[in-house]
Amino acid sequence: MASEPQGQGSGNCFPDEHQSLRFRRVSSRVSNQNYPQFNWNSTPADEDGGGDSGPRRDLKSIPLPMSLKRAVRQVQQMQVPVVSSVESWKRKKSKSLCKLKNATREFLYFFELWSKSLQKIGGNFGGGVQSYFLFLRFLVVLNFVSFSLIAGFVLIPSIIFRSAGSSPVNNTGPEACMEYDPNPQGLVVFYNYFLDLLSGTGFMEYSYLFYGYYNNTMVEDRNFSYNIPLAYLFTAVFYFAFCLICIIARMGTAARVAVATGGSAVGNYSMIVFTGWDYGCLGDRATKLKQKNIHYRLQVDLEEERIKKQAAALTLCQKILLYSLRVFMFFLALGLIIAAFYGISEATNFSQERSDEQGILGLIFEYLPSIVITTGNFVVPLLCDQIALIERYTPSTTIIVALLRAVFLRLVSLGVLLFTLWRQITCKGDTNNKACELCQYNHEVYQCWETRVGQEMYKLTLFDLLINIAVLVLVEFPRRMVVDNWSSKLAQWVGRQEFVVPSNVLGLVYGQTVVWTGALFCPLLPLINAIKFVILFYCKKITLFYNCRPALKTFRSTTSTFFFLVVLLFGWGLATVVMIYSLAEIRPSMGCGPFRFFPTMWSIVPTSFHSLSETTKEFLFFIGSQAFSIPLFALSCVVMCYFIALASVHGKSVALLRAQLKLEGRDKQFLVKQIEELSRQL
Repeated sequence: MASEPQGQGSGNCFPDEHQSLRFRRVSSRVSNQNYPQFNWNSTPADEDGGGDSGPRRDLKSIPLPMSLKRAVRQVQQMQVPVVSSVESWKRKKSKSLCKLKNATREFLYFFELWSKSLQKIGGNFGGGVQSYFLFLRFLVVLNFVSFSLIAGFVLIPSIIFRSAGSSPVNNTGPEACMEYDPNPQGLVVFYNYFLDLLSGTGFMEYSYLFYGYYNNTMVEDRNFSYNIPLAYLFTAVFYFAFCLICIIARMGTAARVAVATGGSAVGNYSMIVFTGWDYGCLGDRATKLKQKNIHYRLQVDLEEERIKKQAAALTLCQKILLYSLRVFMFFLALGLIIAAFYGISEATNFSQERSDEQGILGLIFEYLPSIVITTGNFVVPLLCDQIALIERYTPSTTIIVALLRAVFLRLVSLGVLLFTLWRQITCKGDTNNKACELCQYNHEVYQCWETRVGQEMYKLTLFDLLINIAVLVLVEFPRRMVVDNWSSKLAQWVGRQEFVVPSNVLGLVYGQTVVWTGALFCPLLPLINAIKFVILFYCKKITLFYNCRPALKTFRSTTSTFFFLVVLLFGWGLATVVMIYSLAEIRPSMGCGPFRFFPTMWSIVPTSFHSLSETTKEFLFFIGSQAFSIPLFALSCVVMCYFIALASVHGKSVALLRAQLKLEGRDKQFLVKQIEELSRQL
């Protein structure tokens, strides 16, 4: 405050110079308030973990010039702290724990999967393309952990106890329903082993890969008992619950990042100009690509504003014509999707009717549903993209509409395949039908229907991998060679293909949904899918660096990650519905599997419950009673209300900060206008 009167006293002689000096001092005083403050009396031990007043900040994390940091460190080291032995021990312990934490983090980073490759991809192609490979790594880890769970509770105990134990329920079913012999009789031609490997039949069918090979054994001893059917059921249920927890946890992280970086209230233009640059880009090519990307985003914003202005200026007749065009195109796209569903249903029926064919022709018939599904998932989205362009939506809405149609097509096509199989297995739900009357399912065609469903999911997974490899070798490499070595206008117009992140991620979601659907009937399918995704990672990495150019029309990595996890959650929901219906409604096969003597798969739970001890029964009854459920429900409501209130408070804080940013922006605009007026006067 002492400097203010001096400035005013001396302002009579030199008003211009000392008035600017006063402004400098005021701005200097304000900037000092925002500058990082230090406790010069603190010691290096205080920086590492000592002191209880306020949040601790490491000197390395504070934005300061290196010379000033060295001066601060020297001043702190010159001081000799006077502390007690207990305080000294606490500081040493805190410092040791901090060093141990950093060492552990560095050690785990060394074993992190594909860390260097992901860093290279992000540096050359930006965060949008990197989000695809991060999502792929997440699915690899999820499938590998899921396989470890299945192997620990189902696979290894089945191998160990296969020749031991007894059946938990006596055999009371008809003898005709017990017939199941997948092993081929007589000599087998060598190439049939290759066909069996591709189709999951023959030696592959009667192995630990599929449901039908697992026994309904129960090992009992004085101090140990193990129920294979119960472990099979609970492992499948816990597998789905574990995947749901992982998806929700990752969605929470993605949502926090999206909320922190998003928000149209500040203005898309400001977000792009001030936060749009990716400082991880390396090299001239990546820099120019990022410049084009930012240019495209600005162009999209301008295009959207232009389309909004055109839409606002439309007359009533023009609006009627536009909405009529959109309705017509919507029904046209819906007709294409329904045609794809009809083709999948007919292909599945035809494939199941010709399931007795042998050789190469039989392999083609078995893969016919997979071929039709893959073709539909490739052709129909391309046509829907062109339809979305005709509908004259804004660019962002066009992308979203095309993606929603592709998601609907991929997930529902799998549902159509399962529904067609269900109609054939259960005789269209009519158990009084002649084919299903004896065994409650179509035993003549499906002696072990669970294995047949598992084989369909196995073929879909394997065919998807083969298609990706074939496209890489037969399409992407030749296209790159033609474009690079042929200088015609046609080759330059075609150019290298773009690495479109949304469509590639939707392929991953579809593949993971297939695995979830078939995990109950093919327990080793998560392992196969993990290996498939590992191969796919290297294939996509090769095609990214050698054959593709990143697409200019990309999603933001923050918002796209959350959107893809939402789509993955829909796939999980579809697979969960299939699992619950299979457990509770359909009669298990009587000639194979761990549930061969039960009316439903879930029947093993009440049967095993009656064999428990009285103490365990009372505990489980207490958990299911009102004395436990009502307090638990009340506690859950209290916790939910707390988090809802906390989220509301944070939302209001974010709204206030955004409003403050708006006001500051207006103040700056006002100051700029004042400066322009003063400059004109001078």
